[in-house]
Amino acid sequence: MRLASPSLFWRTFLLIVALIATSSWVALQIFQLVEQDRYAQQVARELVSIVNTTRSALVYSDPTRRRGLLLELIDAEGIRVVPRETSDQVQAFPPRPLVERTIEYVAARLGPDTLVVAAVNGVPGIWISFSIDDDGYWVYIERNPLDRALGSAWIGWSIAATLLALVVAIAVTRLVNRPLSALSSAARALGAGRNPPPLPEAGPAEIRTVNRSFNRMVSDLDQLARDRAVLLAGISHDLRTPLTRLRLEVEINALPDETRQAMTSDIEQMDAIVAQFLDYARPASAQPPQDVDLSALVADAVTRILAKATDTSTSCAIQPAVHVEGYATELMRAVDNLLTNATRYGRDPDDGQLHVHVELASDSRHATVTVADRGAGIAAHDVDRVLRPFERGDAARSGSTGSGLGLAIVDRVAARHGGSFALMPNLPHGLRARIQLPIARKA
Repeated sequence: MRLASPSLFWRTFLLIVALIATSSWVALQIFQLVEQDRYAQQVARELVSIVNTTRSALVYSDPTRRRGLLLELIDAEGIRVVPRETSDQVQAFPPRPLVERTIEYVAARLGPDTLVVAAVNGVPGIWISFSIDDDGYWVYIERNPLDRALGSAWIGWSIAATLLALVVAIAVTRLVNRPLSALSSAARALGAGRNPPPLPEAGPAEIRTVNRSFNRMVSDLDQLARDRAVLLAGISHDLRTPLTRLRLEVEINALPDETRQAMTSDIEQMDAIVAQFLDYARPASAQPPQDVDLSALVADAVTRILAKATDTSTSCAIQPAVHVEGYATELMRAVDNLLTNATRYGRDPDDGQLHVHVELASDSRHATVTVADRGAGIAAHDVDRVLRPFERGDAARSGSTGSGLGLAIVDRVAARHGGSFALMPNLPHGLRARIQLPIARKA
C-alpha cells in the first residue's frame, strides 16, 4: 500500500525541525570542544599547582611544621602524600577526551614521566606521581576534578529550548505556508465550480505574482462562463421558438399517428438536449447554500420518473430526514439525470425488464444516494471518459439518444456541493451510480 505524501506544512515543519536539531548538535559539539579544552587546561593548572605546592612543602618547609602542613592539606583539600612503591597497582583512567587532554597538559608541565591514574592499590581518586631527588611519591586527591557534575538543571533547559524551537518552527511554517494554503483552497473551490474570493496581492514578490495571475485567471474564467451562458441562452431561445412552431404544426396537420408520434419524439428529444446544454452551462449559484431535505427530494424524483416507465421492478430504501446543505434545484437535476439514465439504459438483457434500486443512506459525515440498474453497464476503462462533457457510452448503453451531458452534470453538481460522484459495476451486470454529499451540520 502506497503511503500518502505529507502536506507541504509537514514537509516544511520537519525540515525546520531537522535543521534545528542538526544545528543544535553541531553547536553542542563545538561548545564541548572549546569548553573541554578550556576546562582541561583549568584542571591541569589546578593539579600542577597542588603537586608543586605539596613538593615545596616537603622540600622547603621547616621539618617541625611539615607534618602540620600535610595534615592541613588533608583536612582542607583532601590531599595526601604517599610514598611510591614499585609494587603499587595502578589503574588508568578510561579513555575520555577530557581526561586525555588534562593528562597531556599535566605531563607537559611536570615532565613526561609523570603519571596521572585513577586508582592506586584499589583506592579510587586522582593520583599524580612526582619525585624529590631519587624518591618517588604519590599525591592523592580525594576529590576528582575530572568527574564533571553537570547536575540535572540542563535537562529542564534542554526541554524548554526544544519546546521553544518547536513553537518557533510551527509559527514559521504557518507563516511561510499560509499564502500557499490560501492558493490551494482557492484552486480547490475553483475546481469544484465555485468562484473563490480574490487572493491578497501582497507579500513576497513571487506570492504577489502567483496570486495576481490566479485572480486574473478566475476573472477570465468567470467572464467566459457568463459569455457562454448568454450564448447558450440565446441559442436556446432561437431554437425553442421554431421547435414550438414545429410541435404546433405537427398537432394541427393531418398526419398519420405513427408519423406524428415520431416527429413529436424527435422534437421532445431536441428540446431535452437544449435544456441539458443550459443545465451544464449554468454558472454556480451566488446565493448561500440552503438546508435541503434530501430524503423528500429523492422520493419525489422516484415518483415522478420511475412511475412513467413500463415493465419496471423498482425497490427503494430511503432513509428519512436526511439533510444536506446545497441547492435543491441542482440536486434535483442530478438525481433526475441518474434516474432517467437508469430508465433509459437499465433494462435487464435477459428478461427485458427494468430493474432499478434506489437507496439513500447517511452516517455522521456523509449522505449517499445510490441508483443501481441491471442493464449492460459501462466498461471500467470507459468510466472516466463518460464523465467528460459530450462523451457517451458504448452502443449497448447509449443507443442513439442523449447529448452526453447527463453524467457530466451529475459530476459537476456533486463537486459544487463538496461531494463526489462515482460509477461502479452492479454485479452480475448493470451499473451502480453513487453520489456522496457532506451531511448538513446541526445547529
